[in-house]
Amino acid sequence: MSRNNAPHTGRFAPSPTGPLHFGSLLTAVASFAQARVNAGRWLLRIEDIDPPREVSGADQLIIDALEAFGLEWDGPVIYQSRANERHADVVKSLIADRLAYKCTCSRRDLADVRRGALGAIYPGTCRAAEKDGECAIRIRTTNGETCVEDQLQGRICQRLESESGDFIIRRRDGLIAYHLAVVLDDADEGVTEVVRGIDLLDSTPRHVFLQQSLGLATPSYAHIPVALNTDGQKLSKLTGAAAVDLSRPALTLVQALAALSQDPPSDLSDGTLADVWEWTLGHWNLQAMLGERTIAADRCALEQA
Repeated sequence: MSRNNAPHTGRFAPSPTGPLHFGSLLTAVASFAQARVNAGRWLLRIEDIDPPREVSGADQLIIDALEAFGLEWDGPVIYQSRANERHADVVKSLIADRLAYKCTCSRRDLADVRRGALGAIYPGTCRAAEKDGECAIRIRTTNGETCVEDQLQGRICQRLESESGDFIIRRRDGLIAYHLAVVLDDADEGVTEVVRGIDLLDSTPRHVFLQQSLGLATPSYAHIPVALNTDGQKLSKLTGAAAVDLSRPALTLVQALAALSQDPPSDLSDGTLADVWEWTLGHWNLQAMLGERTIAADRCALEQA
């Protein structure tokens, strides 16, 4: 099932675990440009479903930064936590249909399981048993190929049962897992294209599997290269990425375009934000990043004052 006849809708969906950093700005710019050059909508969704990792006030810092760069979303800001009841109802339906089941396995129980390219491979320990007490919920996978045709990275296929095993859709602490929440929210919000970092590429077949299990449309995907810091690590809050520089937004935006292989003219940094966006939407080329997997530190402004 696809969304070929639906209005183009993109989205940016940051987690409120800190201020916007340069790597996240790249995703925001790429997803926004894709939506606008396709005469589509662009949504902003704050993915606030993991309270232990969230930083108070980070959502507003992200919103303020996006506004400073002239990134204008359609409709109100969406907070993922407001769909918690919807998420929980779907989990119950999946269990009732025997497409998901309760799992009481602890990390200690799974310490010695076989590992593959996607990490630990769940061996199906709880598949056939009715479990009580504190538990996670796992989706029941199959071993047929689940594939996605990524616009930048090509065809990606996984045999989920043997490569990752049944994966968690609700955690032991009762919180909905990212995999299920993002699939449901994209479907409910009519998202037709997902532009995000390549670090999430390995998760995409799991998302497609959930979409197929739930009878939901599959959006198109484009996984852009991930930005690296000077130590060769993914630029992220976990690796100490600084908040993006807001003092000269036009300059920082041009640096982001250069990192995204858009080849902006050197004098564009001296223009206004309106000038930068006019040039961007007139020259945007997603395919300039075709096959790229990383963005080296020397291609972008990672060390910002």
